[in-house]
Parts: sequence; C-alpha cells; structure tokens
Amino acid sequence: MAKQKAAVKEKKNVKTYLKNTWQLYAMLIIPVVYMILFKYKPMLGVVVAFKKFNVFQGIWNSPWIGLANFQEAFSSRDFWSALANTLILNIGDLIIGFPIPIFLAIFLNELKSSAVRKTTQTLLYLPNFLSWVIIAGISTQLFSSSGLVNNLLNAMGIGTVNFLTNSFAWRIVYWFFGVWQGAGYSLIVYLAALMATDASLGEAAYIDGATRLQRIWYVTLPQISSTITVLLIMQVGKLVSISFDRPYMMGNSLVRDAADVISTYVYSIGLAAGRFDFATAVGLFQTVVGIVLVLSANAVIKKMGQEGIV
Repeated sequence: MAKQKAAVKEKKNVKTYLKNTWQLYAMLIIPVVYMILFKYKPMLGVVVAFKKFNVFQGIWNSPWIGLANFQEAFSSRDFWSALANTLILNIGDLIIGFPIPIFLAIFLNELKSSAVRKTTQTLLYLPNFLSWVIIAGISTQLFSSSGLVNNLLNAMGIGTVNFLTNSFAWRIVYWFFGVWQGAGYSLIVYLAALMATDASLGEAAYIDGATRLQRIWYVTLPQISSTITVLLIMQVGKLVSISFDRPYMMGNSLVRDAADVISTYVYSIGLAAGRFDFATAVGLFQTVVGIVLVLSANAVIKKMGQEGIV
C-alpha cells in the first residue's frame, strides 16, 4: 500500500513538473531536430569511405570495396608527405601559438588602466574577423621579395630574404600570421577565466610578500589551469586536422613541399577529381586519429593530477 501511494505521488510530481516546464522542452525540440538532421544523419555518409562511390547509383547502391581507399592512401607518398606537413604546421601552432594568448591575458589582467586594457583587447581581437584571403594578401605585401619587410632589410644592408619562397621561412610566416589572427579569440576565453578567479588569494599573497611574478605563477595560473587544460586537449586533438583556406591561400608552388597538407591533398586528389569515396576515407582517418589523440591527452593530463574533459 505504501509503495502504491509513493508511486501515485511520484507520478503527480512528474505531471506537475512537466506542466510547469513544458515550454522549455518545446524550445529544445528545434536544436534537437537540427542536431539530428545536420550532425548525426550525415554521419551515415561515412560508409562512402568503404565503397566505390558512384554519383548515379547513390551511397547505398554503390559497390563495397572494403579498405581499398585506405590502402591507396597509406601507400601514397604524397599522403605521408601531406600528413608530415600537417603535423609540422600544427605542432608549430601548438608550441608557438598556444602560450601567447595566456601571456597576453595575464598581461592585460595586470594592467591598471581599464581604457588601455579594453583598447588592447579590441585591437588584438580585430584580426579574427579577417579572412585568410585578406591575410594572404597582407603577407604578400609584407614579406614578398619587393615587400615592406625586404625593403627595410635592403635599406639596412642586410639583403633580401626569401620569406615566401623558402620552405623554412614560409613556415615562420605561416605561424606568425596564425598567432596574429587567432590569439585574440583565445584571449577572450582566458580573460573570462581570469575574471572568475578569487582576487583575495592574490591580495593575501601580496601581504605575505610575494612579488608580482610569484603571484602570477603560484596564484593566478593555478586558478585558470582547468581552462588551459581543456583548450590544450582540444588543440592536441586537432594535430592531424587542418583548415583548407589558411595553407591553400598562403602557400604557393615554390613551397609546395611544406604547404601541401591533408586538406589540400584531399581537395586535389579527392574532391577536384570527383573521388568523394577517397576524400571520405582520408577524413575518417583524421577523425579517428583525432579521437585517439584527445583521449590520450586527456589520460596524460589526468595522470598529472589535472582535471580532464571526461
């Protein structure tokens, strides 16, 4: 009898809860439908990687070929060259580009002038709105053999430096503009994390005689370590993935040995030739490796005593 009463009471509570909150669930229908139609349903197209895709036969009627597309990719020297270039460029972005927004956020957080801080933050964020087409044009104007930088070097008697035709120098230019374009976005994330820190801890450390650098190292950084960890894990997961527009627009035929990456390889070999099955296979390879990297980085972070993402 007591169990029946409890069941009836629980049922009434559920009805009351749904009556009071049904509007929220109704609003949830739109994003759920969007996720199903545009995120989960397209995942069925992954089977194209295991088929000899024919546009006229469609995905499901195209013949199965198993792992033939993967075998073709892994036996191609161009694929491994593109993969190596992708790793080099992404590791460079990670080493150079990841710490800089942290330093900038701490620097702005330490500034006393609110006007200077907001102005600097705005100026650093503005490049994020520029497309890589525009940035590639800026890099040409600055670093070409007749560009502004080489004109200054010639005026100083140093001579012309082939920034855009030498593979090593081109990578430096690539990383430089990557930091310039993307640092402002990450900066906002770190500034938001710094806003949530406990200022009283820094004040207590100041009273105890800690210098500014000591307060930053022992008080500020540990409080935003969880944010740094999450962004680091996400960045590690993207080591084998790279956008198409950045290397394609900034690269040229003279630095193809450094600028040909996975995305441009898929475009030229897969999409431009109409080989959607091959392009899907390479994309699936990137996804699987990215998941493995994320889980591995998360496990390492947890072993170090930090909070991971799962």
